[in-house]
Formats: sequence, C-alpha cells, structure tokens
Amino acid sequence: MEEKMKILCITCPKGCSLEVTRDGQTVVEVKGGCKRGHEYAQREMTDPRRMVATTVKVKNGVHPLLPVYTSEPFPKARIPALMATLREINIDAPIEMGSIIAENILDSGVNIIASRNMNAGV
Repeated sequence: MEEKMKILCITCPKGCSLEVTRDGQTVVEVKGGCKRGHEYAQREMTDPRRMVATTVKVKNGVHPLLPVYTSEPFPKARIPALMATLREINIDAPIEMGSIIAENILDSGVNIIASRNMNAGV
C-alpha cells in the first residue's frame, strides 16, 4: 500500500518541501527539490542519520565538560543509546582538539571527536 508523506529537506539552507511516495520501505517517487533533496529523501526513509554534538565529563580539566561530536552521521534510532554511553565517559585532561575520544562507538563505525582543546586544571 502506497503512502504519501511530506518532509522538509535539510541538505541545504533552502529547506525545500518534498513529497515522498513510498510502499513499505521502498521509495517510489520524490516530488519537489533538487537531486540532492531526492537523495536525502531516499536516505531519510530507509536509514535516517544525524550528526550529534554534545559534551563528555573531564577529570582534572580547566572545565568540567568537553564538547564532542560524531565523525559522521549516526543512526537516528540509536541516538538515545549513544547519549547514555557518552554520559558514562569521564576522560582525563589534557585533551587536544581533534582527538578521538571514543572509537567505533556502539560498534557503529563512528568515532567521537573532541571539538576543542582542554588544558589540565591548575
């Protein structure tokens, strides 16, 4: 049974409205937007992913939290499990920006990266 949905493309700042027709998990047709929007709609219907930016706890740092982000988009359905796992991380300062904080987190192939330097506290 075919189902029509409207989604907002987030590939670029334009934010085009897309009308997606799908039959179960199969995308039949995408109306509106550009080629990138059509690719986005296909991914969004089959395997939605998001970049995640958050913080992890730091021991002996100038600040108690270190901002981090995912190295690539993470499966949307698994984000709550990711956040629970990141809440348990407590790393020692000093840390350099770009350092891998957690490799292959939750066996996803995605790394967690430090987005700033963190000096040790005095």
